Amino acid sequence: VDSHTHLIHAGSRENEFVDRIQGLTYEQIAQRGGGILNSSTKLNLASENELFSNANERLNRAIQHGTGAIEIKSGYGLDMKNELKMLRVANRLKTISPIPIKITFLGAHALPEIYKNDRKKYIEHIIGEMLPAIATEKLADYIDVFCEDNYFTVSEMELSLIHI
Repeated sequence: VDSHTHLIHAGSRENEFVDRIQGLTYEQIAQRGGGILNSSTKLNLASENELFSNANERLNRAIQHGTGAIEIKSGYGLDMKNELKMLRVANRLKTISPIPIKITFLGAHALPEIYKNDRKKYIEHIIGEMLPAIATEKLADYIDVFCEDNYFTVSEMELSLIHI
């Protein structure tokens, strides 16, 4: 069971894996131009069909290597349009997959550049707009928040849980 994947993405971050092994924090990687916001920029430029095709290849490789169930997290869209795009791709995969797929909405993965000076407004956007749209379309089984220094706090995470 692969219980935490970002199967849907538009660019590899494998070089950041080496950075983490060498002791860099997520914040340091982001300051060097990598990280979640970099992945978000790439994902936002990709079409839904392109994301589906690439993610389907990754899913098939995971299955060939023994994965029998998988969770797919969103979190690289960071706005309504692109988070929904990711979740729709995950649901397309779910309908054709020979293994069980659980889908997690991770809109609170990083603070988008346009909200860098108003994190409260972004959290309100997630709670007031994204979560209702996701619920209406039944696009996710779960929600998650990246609770880490310089990302989201426990109290911000709890706000999302109150509104489910």
